[in-house]
Amino acid sequence: MLYREFETQEELDAQYNVSESVADSTEYAEFYAEQSREVRADLDCHLDVSFGPTVAERLDVFPADRPNAPVLLFVHGGYWHSRTSREFDFVARGPVSAGVTTVVMNYALCPAVSIDEIVRQTRAAVVWLADHADEFGADGDRIHVAGHSAGGHLTGMLLTTDWKAKYEKSADIIESACTISGLFDLEPFPYTWLQPKLQLTWDEVRRNSPIRHLPDDAPPLLVSYGADEPSELCRQSEDFLAAWQQAGLDGTGLSQPATNHYTAIEGFLDAESRLCSAVLDRIEG
Repeated sequence: MLYREFETQEELDAQYNVSESVADSTEYAEFYAEQSREVRADLDCHLDVSFGPTVAERLDVFPADRPNAPVLLFVHGGYWHSRTSREFDFVARGPVSAGVTTVVMNYALCPAVSIDEIVRQTRAAVVWLADHADEFGADGDRIHVAGHSAGGHLTGMLLTTDWKAKYEKSADIIESACTISGLFDLEPFPYTWLQPKLQLTWDEVRRNSPIRHLPDDAPPLLVSYGADEPSELCRQSEDFLAAWQQAGLDGTGLSQPATNHYTAIEGFLDAESRLCSAVLDRIEG
């Protein structure tokens, strides 16, 4: 076996090549881009705000019309090798309408950088927001995080961080987290179509699999996915949530019926959607 019950790359690719799991993945990419353009036109925004020394380390900030607003950092997907924040700005619409300043993070991509470096950049974005959120009228002591697909993985890695030891920040720098269609065990990826793009070593696989590094203490976690996603992606979320709960951590599942890998984040467009309202409930406490 290559991984679990899978004997061939073709079997694994059928599970992890999500663009093949829907009739036309390009229509979702076009929808994301169109909705993001509309959000940038409709909402107050500060684009390409630098949070680190490299060109890719940029944030799109959508301030809420509310003093000392809580902050939601969204980490986009794209299997660590594609997409940018600009294609996911649409996720700001629902949270901003509910008074939550929303920040969409951009990061460097594989294979130009390693997943180790992408994890570092994601952590650096949280630290930057803690120090600079007040520049946008938001509260750096009220940071919440959500991520989709590879962004769900990166959100999971944020929750494994020893913030005090690494950054001299409070252990509760993140108040709540939500993963959507996340990837928490990287072990299958060296056997898939993604390996030439990711160039993972086994040390990186072990170091960057959140399910292997559950923290002793963590903020409340919401784990969501689309019910129509490939079974392996559903299992990744289910296994992570089960391990999280077995470790005595606060975790809740949210399956989204009749939803695929791409539509699983469309709920961010509407503050009253099942997904967005669940995220907002945790933000407001």
